[in-house]
Amino acid sequence: MTTDTLTRTANVILLGPPGVGKGTQAQILVDQLGMVQLSTGDMLREAKASGSEMGKRVAEVMARGDLVTDEIVIGLIEEKLANTEAAGFIFDGFPRTLAQADALESLLQKTGQSLDAVIEMQVDDEILVQRIVGRAEQAKAAGQPVRADDNEESLKIRLTEYYKKTSPLIGYYHAKGALKSINGMGQIDEIAQGLGAIVKEAMA
Repeated sequence: MTTDTLTRTANVILLGPPGVGKGTQAQILVDQLGMVQLSTGDMLREAKASGSEMGKRVAEVMARGDLVTDEIVIGLIEEKLANTEAAGFIFDGFPRTLAQADALESLLQKTGQSLDAVIEMQVDDEILVQRIVGRAEQAKAAGQPVRADDNEESLKIRLTEYYKKTSPLIGYYHAKGALKSINGMGQIDEIAQGLGAIVKEAMA
């Protein structure tokens, strides 16, 4: 199937543990299919810099050192859905909890949109940890910046937290018939091909 046969948009959620490459794969979908990536972190930084009413709320919360509420994040997503022309949206880093999943579903219904696929990038945890640690060591040896928590102990803690929060989401979307799974341990282009096939099918 080629992109010129696609007749509608598709909204998808990418699920996967830290370091699996969700951001990389989302950018490939953006480049190939004209979708828009909605990353919670990016939206918060953009809102804070915008000076809008929502941006001022975000800035105040962050200045206090508090966590941004689900209500604010949903508000930012609603603004994006209303004001952005795209071939669909990729939700990256949201939802993370069942409450957020319910809020997103309500928002999509309110705006006359749907969630077309939830794609879980499955991994072997031990191999993933070793891969990230290896990349970090190579980068450090080359004098490149490395995340302070890209070490085995920190990564295992992050993986544990991910599975605690995300396991319910996997069951939630499986029950709705929306969950698709792909091997997240292959080469970047192999993973991109699998993701692209799922998204194009949703768009057809």
